[in-house]
Formats: sequence, structure tokens, C-alpha cells
Amino acid sequence: QTETLSPPETKTSKPKTASKPRGVKEINAFPCGSPGLPVLDHPAWWRKEENQPLPKQRPVPTAVASSLGAPLWFSQDPTTKKPKMSPSHASSREVGRGCEPALGVCAARSGPVFLESRQQRRRVQESPCSGLGAASDILWVLLLSLGTWPRPPPRDVLGSSRHRSYLEGSLLASGALLGADELARYFPDRNVALFVATWNMQGQKELPPSLDEFLLPAEADYAQDLYVIGVQEGCSDRREWETRLQETLGPHYVLLSSAAHGVLYMSLFIRRDLIWFCSEVECSTVTTRIVSQIKTKGALGISFTFFGTSFLFITSHFTSGDGKVAERLLDYTRTVQALALPRNVPDTNPYRSSAADVTTRFDEVFWFGDFNFRLSGGRTAVDTLLCQGLVVDVPALLQHDQLIREMRKGSIFKGFQEPDIHFLPSYKFDIGKDTYDSTSKQRTPSYTDRVLYRSRHKGDICPVIYSSCPGIKTSDHRPVYGLFRVKVRPGRDNIPLAAGKFDRELYLLGIKRRISKEIQRQQALQSQNSSTICSVS
Repeated sequence: QTETLSPPETKTSKPKTASKPRGVKEINAFPCGSPGLPVLDHPAWWRKEENQPLPKQRPVPTAVASSLGAPLWFSQDPTTKKPKMSPSHASSREVGRGCEPALGVCAARSGPVFLESRQQRRRVQESPCSGLGAASDILWVLLLSLGTWPRPPPRDVLGSSRHRSYLEGSLLASGALLGADELARYFPDRNVALFVATWNMQGQKELPPSLDEFLLPAEADYAQDLYVIGVQEGCSDRREWETRLQETLGPHYVLLSSAAHGVLYMSLFIRRDLIWFCSEVECSTVTTRIVSQIKTKGALGISFTFFGTSFLFITSHFTSGDGKVAERLLDYTRTVQALALPRNVPDTNPYRSSAADVTTRFDEVFWFGDFNFRLSGGRTAVDTLLCQGLVVDVPALLQHDQLIREMRKGSIFKGFQEPDIHFLPSYKFDIGKDTYDSTSKQRTPSYTDRVLYRSRHKGDICPVIYSSCPGIKTSDHRPVYGLFRVKVRPGRDNIPLAAGKFDRELYLLGIKRRISKEIQRQQALQSQNSSTICSVS
């Protein structure tokens, strides 16, 4: 309802547009009134359907009117019940008798147009260009000036456009941002390529000169969609480590999230065009042991939902020592009970979740790290198996593995699997060499660094490659990585999204380094070619 008070008369000949007239309620403050736009008759389709005399003026689209002229206020005359306008548009003409104001729809040069019925007003609002923005409305006015009027689109076209809109029906699995159509567009087979790696850096400040062997293994036949790297006893400069990862992966990947717990680090890099389909990333930590005020033992978990599939990644550093199996089992139990995930992102299948085990609350779970399980039997027995011939009998070594033995008992990593191992023990090496511990402690070579996985749906996770990086020798551990194919299901737009957020500063820094190194390489190659001397005898 509008106010019954009419605006006061103005004594100035020049319209006032700076302030709202006193005593008038603001119905819709659309600026209007362009001095140069043409005023044409209404279209033939309107006249034919209404079967009424045409108004003398044609309405200008809202977006165009809102970009021109001064504010417009409507009021109603208390005696005649006819709409009135503000003094700034007192010279405008009203069209029709006893009509209602079409709020926000204005006519060029002559103020507002009052349409003869609600039905006409509705058709203006449902016109082909209505609500599509100022650019489309300006195009509409240009068509008016040429004497042409676009016919309204069929109802089925309007219906299909609304169906494609993310604003209407966005919770449906089809047509949603996280729905089946978008999933099929990016992943026709609904499988994503996942790289998961773990490395105990032994706190070394020096990083390898190249991480290509680690992140870009020659065995991989395709590019990865997601990289997850967990580090134990990480280097002191965590930012430098993440920059090196970004530099190696290149411009097609961005850092979706990273977290730290003491010297435990985890970094998630995702393909740049996939950041729109990720939920908010959440993290949680657990401390199992504190040494010298530095959290060296514990777990770090990161979770998020990709399309309709929830992921949980955990990197851990369990208690060390050949005979401390019970302590490592206790570290595992504390971790599954204390990791508080998820928080805000809803569980995709709460009926199969358990409050006592965080790994049951996600569709796909990857647990990797330095679990510190050793090969039993002593150094001499293990050295004998390692030195039998050119090909090491890995299955014979794994018969002494403590982790495999405990998993068979069901005392740890319930429901988890591990890809087949075909590489040598990843611990403990002399730094910079390929020989195992030659110090007086003579530690037993062991498979301390592992990558395990678990899925709610059987067959969703398919391991492709499981190996180590013998060429990276800056630590007493060798990095261990796994490549997987993971099935992803469509989801609904009822989850908090990450909104395309990533670490832009890190991205730019890594790409700049990559470019500068390439320039230096080309300059070195040119100087080498120019220094070559050819002699003709």
C-alpha cells in the first residue's frame, strides 16, 4: 500500500532529483527518463492477444530505466485513487484511466507508463529480455528503434532455461552444480585419478634439487586430478616446501588446502578447473606424544566432499621402536576416536557411520604416514633376504612385517587395504647413499612408510601404482606414493562449497620460479651452443 499524502508542489522550474519528496513513500527507486530514446507502439503480438486499443507509449525495460535519469517515486491521489508521480516527473503523462502503476517500468522521455491490466504488466516482466541484465535490455531498446519486437519464447523454452538454472531445483542430482550432468562432463567414467604420498623428511633443511621423480613418476600414464602429500618430521620452512610442490606441479594445479600439526604437514593440490566442485575443507589433529615441546608424533586429518563423494585423508607418525607394537596400536586407537571430522559438511551416509571411528564417516579414506612398524627377526635375517641375488624376494620380507601381522589379527586398520608391495624397504638409509644403516645402531631395514585405503562401497578404489622413490636421498626414509582410480558419485548442492578458493599467492610464486628456471635453462643452452668452436681443416 502507498501513502495517501501527495508530494508538495515545487516552485522551481528545474526538476529536483537529489532527494525524495516529503510525505511520499518510496515504492521503487528506479532512475528513469532518457531524453533520446524513441517511443514506439506496442508489438503486434501484444495487441492481438489483448484485443484492446494500443497505449501511446511503450515500456522501457527495468535494467535500462535503472541506468538512466533520476529516482522515481509513486504515490496515490486520496480523492481520485489515481497514481501520481513525484514533482521531478510532474510533466509526465499518465496512460489509461484508473490504472495501476507498473513499478519500475518506465517510458523513455515521458516518465512512467501505467499498464491497463496486471496481465499486461506480467507480460512485460516475462518479456524475452526481462531480467537478463542491462546489456540484453539495451539490445531490446535498439530493436524497438528499428521497429521490430522479439516474439516471446515458447513456454517450453522458458521451462528448460529455468531447469538449467542453478537457482531453481538446485538440490536435485541432475542439473545441479554437483549433479550428474556436470560430473559426466568432467569425468565420463566417473573415476578420478588420485596421487597419495608420504615422506619422513627427518627434519632436513635441504630439499632435493628436483621433485619430478616424486610427484611426476615415469610409470604414470595420465595426469592426476588430485595430489595429497603428507610429511612427517617436515623441514623447518613449510612455505618453501609448498612452493616447491607448486613449482613442480605447474600451472594446472592449485593448492586447495594445507595444514600442519607440529612437524606433520599435509598439502592438497587439485586440478585448477575442479575447485568449483569441492566443499569446504576441514581439518583436525591428534597429539600422541610430545618431545622437547615439539609435536613429533600424532595425526593430521583433512576432509572434504568432491561432487557427492566424501574423502578423508590422514597422515600419521606412530611411536618408533622395534618392540613397541602395543604403543603403535594405541596411537591408532586414539586417532580414530579423537579426530573430530566432519564438522560443517554433512555426512553423505550417516546410517553407516560410527561415533567411535572417524574412518566410518566418509566414503573414501586414505591413511598414510610413518607407521614405524618394523620387520621382525633382526638385522642379520633381513640382510640375508636383501642380499640373496639381483632380485629381492619381497614376499619373503613381508612375512616378517609387523603391520601385516596385526592387520590380519584385526587389531589395527580395520577395513583397510594396502596395494601389493614390490619395492625395497623405505627405512633406514644412510643419507645420500643407497646403503642401509651402517652406524653402530644397525637398525633393521623396514617398511615403515605405508599408504592404506578404505571405501564404503566395494570396488570404488582401484590401486594403479604403489612404489617408492629411490632417487631422493636427502633423508633416511625414501618417499612412498600410490596412484589410485577412485569412483565419484554425483551430489546435491546442499553442502557448503569452497567457492573456488585456493592459495593464489603460492600459485603465483611457484609459477614465477618455474618460468625463471626455464629462462635460465634456455640461456645456459644458448651459451653452450655459442661457445662451441668448429674448426675446418
